[in-house]
Amino acid sequence: MSKLVTIYGGSGFVGRYIARRMAKAGWRVRVAVRRPNEAMHVKPYGTVGQVEPVFCNIRDDASVRAVARGADAVVNCVGTFDRKGKNNFDAVQNEGAARIARIAAEEGVARLVQISAIGANEGSESVYAQTKAQGEKAIQDAFPGAVILRPSVIFGPEDDFFNRFAGMTRFSPVLPVVGAETRFQPVYVDDVAQAAEMGATGVAPSGIYELGGPDVNTFRELMQQMLKVIRRRRLIMNIPFGLATAMAWGFELVQTLSLGLIPPQITRDQVRSLRVDNVVSGEAHGFADLGIRPVAMEVVMPDYLWRFRPAGQYEAIKESASRLRPQR
Repeated sequence: MSKLVTIYGGSGFVGRYIARRMAKAGWRVRVAVRRPNEAMHVKPYGTVGQVEPVFCNIRDDASVRAVARGADAVVNCVGTFDRKGKNNFDAVQNEGAARIARIAAEEGVARLVQISAIGANEGSESVYAQTKAQGEKAIQDAFPGAVILRPSVIFGPEDDFFNRFAGMTRFSPVLPVVGAETRFQPVYVDDVAQAAEMGATGVAPSGIYELGGPDVNTFRELMQQMLKVIRRRRLIMNIPFGLATAMAWGFELVQTLSLGLIPPQITRDQVRSLRVDNVVSGEAHGFADLGIRPVAMEVVMPDYLWRFRPAGQYEAIKESASRLRPQR
């Protein structure tokens, strides 16, 4: 019988790529999510019955144990940007990660992979970074052989980074950013998935891996590259951190008054995170140790950002026509 992997959060941006890779490698894939009916898009990744969405709430021991039982490997992709509510930073990224690791060890699971983030640090001003680090520590205590992956900002067709800012250019001549000089090392989602696959199948040794793409750019430079891809000219306006903090406070207040119906455009915790560079430190293992050559942004971005061009899929045809010289 083929081996079984349980992927917590396996229908999300990163999880779906891991699920696809594990299915392609011949594994049975159990995609553990809160809403299985909304995760049916993962089923075609394998043969009939090979990839199955199942219910799981990582805040509940019995729920986590039910989907971990019988698995040869587990991968935790669950994360959040929500500081409030039941599924807040601590409940998901600290307690939830700790629960998965503890139960995986109790159930005799052979391998565990945790998707964390560059910047995970208990001493950080950002609660997001603090809880990521706390979750890592809890995992290493309960499951010493775990593989922990810390990617920089992840890009790909379903990302909420380039897609979000490209969408903003449709309605405004100005592109506001917070921390224009903060540096990032964007990493392609399938490269992260490949690293996770190597961890789940036992190819990658245990430990922490920091994953960054081949290029390091400031936030402003990333926006300039995106604008070049989507063929638009916009003024990139840097919002000072002090003003951004005040704006974030206002957004959070509106969220509270609307009972959560209006999500904030940016939070105070995200502003704190943007004060710090999001690049590989060199103190941990990386892609080179896994034998992975990361894909550059310019190779992938045109394949999914073309829809934000003024003429969408016809932009290339218009550009070609504009270069034609009228015949005499």
